Amino acid sequence: MPRYRLLLEYDGLGFAGWQRQRNGLGVQEVLERAVEAFAGVRTEVVGAGRTDAGVHATGQVAHVDLPRAYPVERVMGAINAHVRPHPVAVLAVRRVPDDFHARFSAIQRRYVYRILNRRGPPVLARGRVWHVVAHLSVARMQEAAALLVGRHDFTSFRAAECQARSPVKTLDRLWVRRVGEVVEVHAAARSFLHHQVRNMVGTLVEVGRGRRPVSWVREVLEARDRRAAGPTAPAEGLYLVAVCYPGDGFS
Repeated sequence: MPRYRLLLEYDGLGFAGWQRQRNGLGVQEVLERAVEAFAGVRTEVVGAGRTDAGVHATGQVAHVDLPRAYPVERVMGAINAHVRPHPVAVLAVRRVPDDFHARFSAIQRRYVYRILNRRGPPVLARGRVWHVVAHLSVARMQEAAALLVGRHDFTSFRAAECQARSPVKTLDRLWVRRVGEVVEVHAAARSFLHHQVRNMVGTLVEVGRGRRPVSWVREVLEARDRRAAGPTAPAEGLYLVAVCYPGDGFS
């Protein structure tokens, strides 16, 4: 069965997350229904990142096996037609070798967390940012973020329900910038623990607000205890923006 790679965008509001769920609608289910309506077969759509409920994507990657070869333009158009009215879109399609796997072939995932840092609440960006009224020092947040880059035991930033075999991960990049009223936290790694990005952001915000010193982040990391870190940032501010593969500029 020919394998196709999909580049996806979706609004996480209203979804129970990426995965097919018993008690809610997942993005995966919407796509699988669309593929069945188009190709006439039930087949799994495998995603690179299992985003949680409320988390958005502008660069999610998935693969799907179809019963026969179709032009990529037809695959893209047909799926986009059948996912309506759900807020999911296929941005690009590529035919790939049978050994390509959206999840296991990935060498890096990139996330952006967006914080609206102003007094007035969000209106147009409601459900797509974390609203923090207190002024955030980006310089302090960046200094703290640098302490987390590298290979560490990230138990302090791991959700209790995380199923990863090991809490040790290599964080390639973690940097903070301000774009007007929005503070962005960018994170890149081959893989992340469940809630790792959101827990790191919640911890960095504690530093940015002046509630904790920069050095506290090192103490949190070394504690290897989730209770030592800051709160879990809300899901709606998080975006999966890219998934990278060897020798590939597709994403």
